[in-house]
Amino acid sequence: MNALSSSQSRKRAQLILIAMLITVPSVALAHAVVFPKTSAPGAYEKYVLRVPNERDVPTTRVELHFPPGLRVVSFGDVAGWALQVLTDTAQRITGAVWTGNLPKERFIEFPFIAVNPKDSVRLTWPTIQTYANGETVRWTDPDTAAKSPVSSTVVSNATAVAVPVKVSRTSLYISIIATLVALTALGLALRGKESGASQP
Repeated sequence: MNALSSSQSRKRAQLILIAMLITVPSVALAHAVVFPKTSAPGAYEKYVLRVPNERDVPTTRVELHFPPGLRVVSFGDVAGWALQVLTDTAQRITGAVWTGNLPKERFIEFPFIAVNPKDSVRLTWPTIQTYANGETVRWTDPDTAAKSPVSSTVVSNATAVAVPVKVSRTSLYISIIATLVALTALGLALRGKESGASQP
């Protein structure tokens, strides 16, 4: 009887852990992000825009707008993707559009090299992701706790720069609940294991 109870406890713990993973917002994994997150003033930096596909249809277009003061000098080739460089009237590179096909549950990286501004600044990278069904997601919101936050890079001589991060109360409560559920599940699993071990 105790062996059955132990097995049921383990299954219950596994179900709780799965439920917890489903409860935690998946949007945190679905951001279009430019790396690195920190760089030095005036640096000749290799940046990479990483774009995941979190929909059931392919991503077919990615548009990135470069921050003022950044001088983009070259792009890396990305297999299967065509590049259109956007410029202003002075022929300064202001953005890039990549078109191709990114299936669901995949990500892609678009590399480029740029010269940073000479002063300390926070660069933002507005990005527009378009899907095969015509849906677009604008990664442009300055609120880091928003559903579609804009990526940013801190340009500074400081080795460690504290960047204020806004966290919504909902996200905080969900994280606390998820942690409590995980601890409860772990406790149930350990109790079931101890019960099974005490059987003659």
